[in-house]
Amino acid sequence: MMRHLLKCTTAFTALAMSAQLALAGPEIVAGPGANPECFAPWSDDTTYLQWEAKEAPYKIAVVNGFVGNTWRIQMIKTAKAFAEDPAIKDKIETLKVVSTGTDAPAQLGAIEDFINQGFDAIITIAVSPDGFDRVIRLADKNDVVIVPFDNVLDTDKVMQVNEDQLEMGRTWAKFVLDQLKAEGTTSGKLLEVRGLPGNSVDRDRSIGIHEVFDADGGDWEIVQVVGNWDDGTAQKVTADAIAVHNRFDAILAQGGTTGVVQAMMDTDHPMVPVAGESENGFRKLVAKHADEGLKGISIGQSPGLVAIAIKAAISALEGNAMPQLISVPLPIATYDELEDGANYWSDLPDNFFTVNEFPPCGVNISGPAIMSQDESDVN
Repeated sequence: MMRHLLKCTTAFTALAMSAQLALAGPEIVAGPGANPECFAPWSDDTTYLQWEAKEAPYKIAVVNGFVGNTWRIQMIKTAKAFAEDPAIKDKIETLKVVSTGTDAPAQLGAIEDFINQGFDAIITIAVSPDGFDRVIRLADKNDVVIVPFDNVLDTDKVMQVNEDQLEMGRTWAKFVLDQLKAEGTTSGKLLEVRGLPGNSVDRDRSIGIHEVFDADGGDWEIVQVVGNWDDGTAQKVTADAIAVHNRFDAILAQGGTTGVVQAMMDTDHPMVPVAGESENGFRKLVAKHADEGLKGISIGQSPGLVAIAIKAAISALEGNAMPQLISVPLPIATYDELEDGANYWSDLPDNFFTVNEFPPCGVNISGPAIMSQDESDVN
């Protein structure tokens, strides 16, 4: 009888623990969520998540991966600058920033370590779109909010912040196609300068580009090179591609676009339509050379997304219902819309990314505030 009672007790305890684990993490709730002008749901089908409210101030970690380009450096500086903003400063007890490189296990280990240290939220740019199941379960067990942004995860188990990367690729391709057809070009050779291999952003943008050209029906040859979203790397691989192929009818660059245009100039390549990122240097070059054929479109994947991710994490920690996937609108500027002092700055460095203002979110981080920070880890 006693043995049977012990078995029943053990089974009941295991069942209770199982139920407790099942209930850990956010609940799926009905929308709308908090501040929908800022935290816009990705689509009508987006679910809403709600965590148990915690008292501020919060311990927040930013776990970056790759740090070898100016975008990532500016992102880290932006996170530090935003944490000092008077509107948010009192809600943050601690901000830690680490960059773990391109090794996924190292990033996962850092996230797990912050969870075990009792951090309330972890903001991350994922090295890989999968492989995070274990740390997500650990975060749920400890009521920690994980917010991937930019390079997001292939999961619906965490709240994520991003721009529509597929649509960015499509928009680049549509612009280039329109420019070429306006010139009477219906077939030709294009250069695609890709980003950092293995990331969801690089993958999705490239898919969007190819969708448009595949659907067009023209005889388009697309040559791909890897630029790592870095000006120096992109400049070298573009110059090498020009040396091999002689001439391209247009270039689509996921990043490092200032370097791409510089390579065109250094090799005396004719000015052609270029689709690229929101580097200040790229916009300056387009503004200067548009009349010579550099018809450019600049779409910004803003380093300021880190501020939206931090703001979303704080809102979730306050107990607000939040969209599982938050959509940030694409900030687009074409060659005929560029204005010095408005959407590019002749007095700021070429490698400054121009889009850091999100009026619906009350986020406006000035260039000087960002540039005054450094990119070193804060442990």
